Amino acid sequence: MLIINGVIHTMEDGTIPNGFVSIQGGRIAQVGPMAALPGDAGASGVVDAGGGHVLPGFIDVHCHLGMYGCGSPEDDLNECSDPCTPQLRALDGVDPFNRYFEEARRAGVTCALTGPGSANPIAGQSALLKTAGTVVDQMAVRAPASMKFALGENPKRVHQKGGPATRMATAAIIREKLSQALDYELKWARAQADDTLDGPGPDVRLEALRPVVTGRLAAHFHAHRADDIVTAVRLSKEFGLDCVIVHGTEGHLVADFLAKEGVPVITGPFLTDRSKPELGRLTAENTAILARAGVQVAICTDHPETPIGLLPFCAAMAARAGMDEEEALAAITVNAACIAGAGDRLGTLVPGKDADVVVMDGHPFDWRSRVLHVFIDGREQF
Repeated sequence: MLIINGVIHTMEDGTIPNGFVSIQGGRIAQVGPMAALPGDAGASGVVDAGGGHVLPGFIDVHCHLGMYGCGSPEDDLNECSDPCTPQLRALDGVDPFNRYFEEARRAGVTCALTGPGSANPIAGQSALLKTAGTVVDQMAVRAPASMKFALGENPKRVHQKGGPATRMATAAIIREKLSQALDYELKWARAQADDTLDGPGPDVRLEALRPVVTGRLAAHFHAHRADDIVTAVRLSKEFGLDCVIVHGTEGHLVADFLAKEGVPVITGPFLTDRSKPELGRLTAENTAILARAGVQVAICTDHPETPIGLLPFCAAMAARAGMDEEEALAAITVNAACIAGAGDRLGTLVPGKDADVVVMDGHPFDWRSRVLHVFIDGREQF
């Protein structure tokens, strides 16, 4: 497969004003200017971009795609029977036939990190999925992709009895379970080093947290208010977690702090109203302020809060609010891939990466531009 005559946004090696992308075996084989196009290229099929824009597939790095019903009471988003559920797996709750997968593809969103909601202080494991397929195990790029934690109003609001009633209690529940997970991991390490010692008994909750407390699985903290953001960083430093802030609505108030701590932020949704007190300082300028401070940022829809098909529009609105245009594109491509732990496969148009490619008839931030072709793993899906 060959895509020709396009403005190629490699997102790593700059932009090629008139170039091509060659795809072989589901991977990107070659990228370059049209003058460098091999004479024998294109035997297996050619797509002429006609001067349009060619980009890496867009990535929504925080949403609930496939876990929320389409206008129906079906809802596999929040497990409210217990405030601490790290053992939950998104793969067990995603419906790949949910119509929003198709809407994602039509908008050029080729990958999404989806998982449980924010009702629980520790909510469970997310999964990074391609948006094409019928079996979630085959769609998975990484599963688990992160562990979901939640601070702020949601855990307080949901669990009236047997759960946290204050921010202090929410943090204490997280702290207690992480302490238990560290002890669990220590006992396993000792048993592996000395075969005369027994390991700890089976515990699915602590087993799920082992890769988190050993730094092998990122901890994604739902946090809107600035004080909750700082609490997430505090907890992460206590336990050596690979911390990512999700939403970060008041991140602009502590942007320099986040930059100094080296903590990435997934901003959004910001195409929404201030529907709860935590969103009182919601501003479209948040992402731009964080990026200018030196924070690595990605942009999410938090689907269904904002429909996933509007992800490129969210990035365009961030650029309109002052974010550098290339940084805004990075926030839904290369930065999103790196924060999701899949930068080795996704987010850029360079040889060897997955052939997730979007062809548009204009710049992705022009509201009049249309998606013409979407390739996922080299196969045309739209």
